[in-house]
Amino acid sequence: MGFRNIEGVDLSPRLLGKYEGDATCYVCDCRHLPFTDQSKDLLIVQGGLHHLNKLPEDLEQTFREIQRVLRKDGLIMLVEPWLTPFLRLVHTVCENSVTRLFSAKLDALATMIEYERDTYERWLSSPGLILTLSRANFLPVRESFGWGKWYFVGKPL
Repeated sequence: MGFRNIEGVDLSPRLLGKYEGDATCYVCDCRHLPFTDQSKDLLIVQGGLHHLNKLPEDLEQTFREIQRVLRKDGLIMLVEPWLTPFLRLVHTVCENSVTRLFSAKLDALATMIEYERDTYERWLSSPGLILTLSRANFLPVRESFGWGKWYFVGKPL
């Protein structure tokens, strides 16, 4: 896709240790990014925000960090779980231990829910707060909801 100088962050050194691409990766917290001010053209958060412990505080702090490192004409893309009818169905299916044996993805989701139920359910039960904070910090360029996901592309205000 033509991206250059790709950098990634995750809180898990174990997960980053499995990465085999060309990006430079950092073990860090998204509330304290290791990048200089206005140094990024694009930030993509793929399924990381729903792990934040405290809403709205941690989400506000993360959005401030994203604004700090994005260039004025930069873009933020967020992809996070959203409680659609499809996700409700997936939750029902992954509660069945037999189906988990046949799908590594369902098993991974069920395991995450077991270990992080509080933060996950807090995220899923706070759509108004999440949308309010995202729109208070970023001008939406494109947004959609489907297949259990929220897709948001925005520009810094």
